[in-house]
Amino acid sequence: MDFVLPTRGPFSLADLATLGFGHNTVEQFDGVMRMAFCVDGGYEHHVGVAVRQDGDELHCSVQGSAGKAPVAAQVARVLSVDHDGDAFAEVGRRDPVIGKLQTLAPGMRPPLFYSPYEAAVWSIISARRHRRQAASLRSRLAQAHGTTLEAAGQQVAALPGPRRLLEIEQFPGIADDRIPRLHAIAEAALDGKLEVVHLTAMEPADAMAELQRLPGMGPFYSSLVVIRACGLADVLPTAERNLLDLVPKLYGVPTPLTQEAFTELAERWRPFRTWASVLIRSVGPRLLGDG
Repeated sequence: MDFVLPTRGPFSLADLATLGFGHNTVEQFDGVMRMAFCVDGGYEHHVGVAVRQDGDELHCSVQGSAGKAPVAAQVARVLSVDHDGDAFAEVGRRDPVIGKLQTLAPGMRPPLFYSPYEAAVWSIISARRHRRQAASLRSRLAQAHGTTLEAAGQQVAALPGPRRLLEIEQFPGIADDRIPRLHAIAEAALDGKLEVVHLTAMEPADAMAELQRLPGMGPFYSSLVVIRACGLADVLPTAERNLLDLVPKLYGVPTPLTQEAFTELAERWRPFRTWASVLIRSVGPRLLGDG
């Protein structure tokens, strides 16, 4: 099952594939971005996807049993090609700081978690852990209880779906008190409460509030699920300390930056406040000479 996705504006698959985010620890790009995930609409089907960029198109090869349309839509969301990249470039023409960052990383867009379900699982297993340790734990969980598929000559493992997750009573590296939290996520997924269509039918703040009813899902992780898994391009993350530290340095505004001042400054990023925030987090240190 193959399909092609248009990028619609500046896009760099290499930048997305090597951006340290969530469980992704890839540092060397060989021309292919490999993914394995639970498919939207129940999260019980699994696919492996190999993505290659050819100019303004992404060529995707899929292994697994799922319909082409939902997989293509999910890949487009994960790679942020479901929005118009030319419109984001316009933000850079209005805002010199964003423009400089876009020049440093032309085609950078936010890579997303595969789904709200997978972001919620990540939230539980990564809490109070270094990201690489959490990524290793997620990989072991996927290999032991998920589904392994092939993507461009390599084996990649997808997380277990919610029904299988409910069957897990213990796992090395996951504290016993976190297992019930994972089960609660599995039950929410089975009830349809972690589908993108469900969460995006609400205002982002309401979706975050609903997620916080799940055990272990506080304000930070509920915002992570909504902002970095649902494909919303214009939700402003107001609780990211690193972002709030970088903005005054880049814009030359007084510190500490209040929430009110940050919200007002970010108005210039509409309708891509999420994308601009990710760009600042990922490329801002390079512009400042710190990374």
